[in-house]
Amino acid sequence: MTRSGDISVNRERTRLLNDKSYGGGPVVYWMSRDQRVSDNWALIFAAELAVKLGTMPVVVFCLTDKFQGACLRHYDFMVRGLEEAERKLAARNISFNLITGNPGESLPAFIEQTGAGALVGEFDPLKIKKKWKQEVLEKIRIPFHEVDAHNIVPCIIASGKQEFGAYTLRPKIGRLTDRFLDDFPELPSFEKRSDSVAGKAADREGIKKRLFAGLSNDAGPVNWLEPGEDAALRMFRNFLTGRLHLYGEKRNDPNENAVSDMSPYLHFGHISAQRMALEILKAYPKDPNPDAFLEELIIRRELSDNFCHYNTDYDSFKGFPAWAQKTLNEHRKDEREYLYDTEQFETGQTHDSLWNAAQMEMVNRGKMHGYMRMYWAKKILEWTPSPEVALETAIYLNDKYELDGRDPNGYAGCAWSIGGVHDRAWAERPVYGKIRYMNANGCRRKFDADTYIRNNQDTSN
Repeated sequence: MTRSGDISVNRERTRLLNDKSYGGGPVVYWMSRDQRVSDNWALIFAAELAVKLGTMPVVVFCLTDKFQGACLRHYDFMVRGLEEAERKLAARNISFNLITGNPGESLPAFIEQTGAGALVGEFDPLKIKKKWKQEVLEKIRIPFHEVDAHNIVPCIIASGKQEFGAYTLRPKIGRLTDRFLDDFPELPSFEKRSDSVAGKAADREGIKKRLFAGLSNDAGPVNWLEPGEDAALRMFRNFLTGRLHLYGEKRNDPNENAVSDMSPYLHFGHISAQRMALEILKAYPKDPNPDAFLEELIIRRELSDNFCHYNTDYDSFKGFPAWAQKTLNEHRKDEREYLYDTEQFETGQTHDSLWNAAQMEMVNRGKMHGYMRMYWAKKILEWTPSPEVALETAIYLNDKYELDGRDPNGYAGCAWSIGGVHDRAWAERPVYGKIRYMNANGCRRKFDADTYIRNNQDTSN
């Protein structure tokens, strides 16, 4: 493993984005994707760099309003998680600062105000995050380090190109896993200093009040899932000891309590996928039982980062593979037996009670069962006038109601269902062309669809 000086973080997990000289002020960690204190490579790197430079680390989070369709549901979950992160940081005398506005403008101003000596950010494959990062780079005069704290094998190390599918990425990650699947060192604590940067609690309460007042409550907070890293760890350990053994066989049955329910926590970075993998491998040494879950946690999740990082059209028809674009174009004028508008989809008013139940599960709980998400998206392709409208509709609904919306996994999942991304050509049929087909009868052969429909007709938070 590559080490350097006093920094314990694998340097292959980091990259320097510019060639500026270090200043004498604090090391600012721009928290965004990985909203936790424990098991956070980016925070560890920032803290260790601060020790090395003889200064203090400072954490800043830039809160933007109306972020890509996010509703009160998402902001409530996120802000409550950040409040926990602030408490944990305070216990180590690391200040947490909440700023607002476009990060491309607000963050450089914060850096100037604090006299920061270095900036540490996180790897994120999404276009909006890359845009913000570039805007920051153009305005600051200090070193900007990027750390991949989200993936076990850093995305740009795992592959230098967009992969065709899991079958091409899997061996690459397999060869690199031992190099990166190391345990986390202890996060340093710091002496309390009178000159440390600190936010103002009253200002934060005002920020929250103004923000929440302007948000759509169409997707309100959920009460079945607690945010924050402590809750995330509890949920994971309950899954590890009580349900993981069911996952391989029962994960595609939405009536079984066999899934982890960890995707919201992974999306907001309340837990590290690396911590989850380490604990699974420790609990199940040389046991194939958790293999199906590890495939999803590592290969499939990191494949979605690969897709979004190397394909800037990840949210459009242009991002589909050539064979899928060709077959969908050939079937554009096929007659659709049913056509629905966005409002009918959103309110679950289709002819298909199974699809409606899946939509209502998402609306009411903020999380649709993984198997149903595939069926749900494929039917949107079948019941809209074009694949472009289908993808736009699926992304809109996913990002509005799913707690894990606006995530590479969501974009890759919609693109797989509607545009054949990471899939192959199948038997040709109307509307779908050679895109993989799913129907209600296939679902009924896998599980008791009537029970699922009953369970999701009148659910509420």
